[in-house]
Amino acid sequence: MNKNPSWKYLLLLLIVAFGVIYATPNLYQSEPGVQVIGARNAVVDTKVLERAKRALDAAGVEIKNITLENGKIRARLNSEEDQNTARDILRAKLGTSYPVAAADMPTTPSWLESLGGAPMYLGLDLRGGVHFLMQVDMAAAEKKANDNYYEDIRKQLREEGIRYSGINRQDNGAIFLRFKTEELRDQARGKVASESPELLATTKQDNGSFTLSLQLTEVAVAEIKSAALKKNMLALRNRIDQLGVSEPVIQQQGSDRIVVQLPGVKDPSVAKGILGKTATLEVHLVDEANAASAVSGRVPSGSKRYKHRDGSSILLQKRVMFSGDNIIDASVSIDETGGPAVSLTLDSKGANVNSDVTGDNIGNRMAIVYIETLGETKIDSKGNSTLVTKEIKEVISAARINEQLGRRFIITGLDSQEAKDLALLLRAGSLAAPVFIIEERTVGPSLGADNIKKGFTSVLYGFLLVLVFMIVFYRVFGAVASFALVLNLVIIVAVLSLLQATLTLPGVAGMVLTVGMAVDANVLIFERIREEIQAGAAPQMSIHRGYDNAFSTIIDANLTTLIAALVLFNFGTGPIQGFAITLSIGIATSMVTAIFVSRILVNLFYGGRRLDSLSI
Repeated sequence: MNKNPSWKYLLLLLIVAFGVIYATPNLYQSEPGVQVIGARNAVVDTKVLERAKRALDAAGVEIKNITLENGKIRARLNSEEDQNTARDILRAKLGTSYPVAAADMPTTPSWLESLGGAPMYLGLDLRGGVHFLMQVDMAAAEKKANDNYYEDIRKQLREEGIRYSGINRQDNGAIFLRFKTEELRDQARGKVASESPELLATTKQDNGSFTLSLQLTEVAVAEIKSAALKKNMLALRNRIDQLGVSEPVIQQQGSDRIVVQLPGVKDPSVAKGILGKTATLEVHLVDEANAASAVSGRVPSGSKRYKHRDGSSILLQKRVMFSGDNIIDASVSIDETGGPAVSLTLDSKGANVNSDVTGDNIGNRMAIVYIETLGETKIDSKGNSTLVTKEIKEVISAARINEQLGRRFIITGLDSQEAKDLALLLRAGSLAAPVFIIEERTVGPSLGADNIKKGFTSVLYGFLLVLVFMIVFYRVFGAVASFALVLNLVIIVAVLSLLQATLTLPGVAGMVLTVGMAVDANVLIFERIREEIQAGAAPQMSIHRGYDNAFSTIIDANLTTLIAALVLFNFGTGPIQGFAITLSIGIATSMVTAIFVSRILVNLFYGGRRLDSLSI
C-alpha cells in the first residue's frame, strides 16, 4: 500500500531539475555595463557595433565583452568608473539616434542562457532610483478632440458648400450651428453623420433659425481618454529611452494616472524635467494682411494674436499647418549664424502640407509656436487638492519663406539647452494630453542594498523557524515537509525568473507569507494522520486517509487565498500587484510540493511494507 509508480519519480526529478535550473541564475552577481538601443527608426546593426567598438578602443576603455543581441548592443566592463566613461563616450559618438544606458549585465553561464535561464530584475525599492506618479489631464484631451472636430466640421461644410449663419463652441464642449433653412441643416447633419458618427446630433428650431448641436457620445469620450493614456505611456517610454535608462517600469494606475519607476537613476531632476514637460510645436502662417491688428484693433475671425518671446505681439492665422504629431525626427544643429537650432524631419502628411503651403506663400512669413502646459496643485481651506493647469504659447520664430520647403527645415531662436530639450521631446513624440508629476520619491542605492539584506534575512529566519518547528513536532514527516518547503521556494524563484518578473519588497513579503501558507497544508495532512492513528487505524491506512481526507480542506483554504490575491491584483497598483503575483505563484507551487512531492517522499520511506508505528 502507498507505493509510488515509476512516473511519479520521473516527474519529481523533472520538477526538481526545473526549479534548480531556472533559480540558479539568481546566484550569479551582475557586472557593470552599457546598453545601446535604436530610437524611432534607427536600426542597431553590425555597423553601429563596430562604431561603438572603435570609440571605446580609442578612448582606452577596457571591454570584457561586447555583443549585438536582439537589436541591442550590450558591453560588459570592469568597473562603474569604466561604465560611466563608456556611457558618455558612446553618447557623444553615436548621437541621439542611439540612446545609451548604464545597465547591470547578468553573468549567467552560457549553458544556462541557452536553456532560457535569466535572473529576476530588482525593483526600485531594492536597487534604488526614482518613482514618479503622473496625472494625465483628461479634460485637456477631451478639449483637444473637440477643437479638432470643430475645425474639421467647418472645413467639411465649407468644402460641400453648406452655408451656416453661425457656429460657436458651448461650455460643455458641444458645437452649435445655426442655419437659415431646414434643408441646409439637414444636409449638414447628414454630412456630419457620415464623416463623424461618434458625434451625437440634436436639432431644434429657434426664433426662425434652424440649429444643430453636435456633441461627443459618452463612449467616444471614454475612447478618447483611453487612447490619450496609452499614447502618453508610449511617449513617456520613448522619452525614457532617449534619457538612456535601462529596465524602466511604466504602468497605468487607475483611469488617469501613470506610474514611472526609473531604477538606477541617481539624479531625478533631469528625468523630472523631461518627463514633466508637455512641450510641442504648431506651425502657422503669419496674417500679413492684418498685421496692424497685432498691436491694436479688431482681430479677424480667422486669426489670433500671439506673443513673441520678446513680448511683442504678432497676428497668426488660426489654421495649423502641422504640429509636433507630424515630426518623426529632431536633432540639434547649428544655424547660419553659428547659433543653436533644431533640425526637423516631417512625416509624409506634414511634408505635403509644408510643401503646398510654403510653395503658395513665398515671401510671406511662417511662425513656429512653442506650446507648454504647466500644472500646479492648489489646496483649499478644507485640505482638498485641485490640479490647476496653465497653457503657455509663444512664437519662437517667424522667418520669411524664401523658397518651397519639404520634409526638412530648421527652427532657430532657442538657446543651447532649449534646443537640446526640444529636440529630445519632439523625437520622443508629443503627448496626447498634458501630464503632471503629483508624487515623487527617491530611493538611494544604499537603502536598496539594505532592503535586499533585510528582505533576504526575513525570508531566511522565517524559513528556518518553520523548519525547526516542523522537524520538532512531526519528526520524519516534518523533515519531508521541510524538503518540500525548500523545493517550493526554489520553484517560486524559478518561475519568477522564467517570467522575467521584477522583484520588489512586497514580492519578498509574498514569499515570506507563502512559507507559512505552504507548510499549513502539511500541518493539515499530518494532523489528520495523527487522528487516524489515534482512532485505531493501521499506519499505512492512516497515511492514505490523511492525504485523501485533508485534500478538499487544503483546496478550499488555498482557493480562498487565491481569490483574495486575484482581487488584490485586479484592484491594486504596482507594489500590491507584485505582492499578489508572488502570493498567487506561491499558492500554486505549494499545492504541488505540499501534496504531491511530500506524498511521494512519505511513500518512499514508508510505502510497500508492514509498519507498527509512524514517526509523526
